[in-house]
Amino acid sequence: MATRGLDIGQPPVISGGSATEPAPSRRDTLFHPVVDFLCLGGASLILLPLLVILVPDTEAARKTVALIALWLAHVLNHPHFAHSYQIFYRDYARKAFGGTTPPALRVRYVIAGIIVPLALVAYFTLAIAAGDVHMIGYAGNIMFFLVGWHYAKQGYGMLMVDAALKRRFFDAAEKKILLINTHVGWVTFWLMINATLIEREMWGIQYFMLGVPDWLLATGCTVFTLTTGATLLMLARKWRHDGTLPLIGITAYVASIYVWLLLRFDPLPLLLIPALHSLQYLTVVWRYQINVETHRARSDTSSASPWRGFWLFTVVGVVLGFAGFWLAPAAIDTYASYDKGIFGGTLFLFVFWMFINVHHYFLDNVMWRRENAETKKHLFG
Repeated sequence: MATRGLDIGQPPVISGGSATEPAPSRRDTLFHPVVDFLCLGGASLILLPLLVILVPDTEAARKTVALIALWLAHVLNHPHFAHSYQIFYRDYARKAFGGTTPPALRVRYVIAGIIVPLALVAYFTLAIAAGDVHMIGYAGNIMFFLVGWHYAKQGYGMLMVDAALKRRFFDAAEKKILLINTHVGWVTFWLMINATLIEREMWGIQYFMLGVPDWLLATGCTVFTLTTGATLLMLARKWRHDGTLPLIGITAYVASIYVWLLLRFDPLPLLLIPALHSLQYLTVVWRYQINVETHRARSDTSSASPWRGFWLFTVVGVVLGFAGFWLAPAAIDTYASYDKGIFGGTLFLFVFWMFINVHHYFLDNVMWRRENAETKKHLFG
């Protein structure tokens, strides 16, 4: 959920079909305090350290963890990408071209929904036609640049969601401190991964990292330490003033920015972090979709049970995820004619994975913005 951070401010209260009538009661969690804690980041704080401490870093252990990660990909990672497409393109014409959407948001819908995918298709088509494997590999660099931003901003977004649900809002200065720390954490992670890794490979395509001088990496780490200290001081001051904090949101923030980014350098946690990130995302999306289906059922008494609509949405996400990440690219790799001597035999697996990952960040940056009325209505309804 790489976004403007779901900095939604004061969400509307939905009662029946009205956004202005006060509701008799209002939920302060997405599902349940324990479920929210574990799914939004608490499980990472428990599981990943245990994984590092207890599981030996051996070939056999890596294979076992990789097998678990592969199965989790089918039920968590890939559906989380698919759900972003399902939500974004649902009723797309109205959102992108209708008069009910603010003009600036309509522009974002057009850019993310039409221009970005066409640009990505054109880029990969040109690279394949030119036989330029390095041009294909640059997509891997772009993905790594965006993934840190995506994880960090999703952590900030989870904190803002939990704060809104519990009515423990941060003021403008406090949000600025959190956002500065979020962005510095992302940049520092990107510097660290470029300084640590020379090259990486996915589906037979190599992509190279940039050379980062020691002084720049040291500067990034120093600034991140300082912004972390400022964040801790701000939270301590807020605790003393308010007597409480949105602790589930803070857990999500810590897991996203500190645990998931920094532990990506350990091979065993690296295999499971994408699933834990996806679980965090799905917890919000599933609450959002349940509210969508509930609102639809209340508005139309002839409609089916909201749970039937939710499970259909979930199953479609699983099918689309499998098709997008495995079925379609594997079929193209099998039957398409391209120079396998240059690109290897899994070119389109790499292309599809890069396309979906990069496009996903642009979709999220539109869907979960504070000015998006649908987000307010269905996430907090």
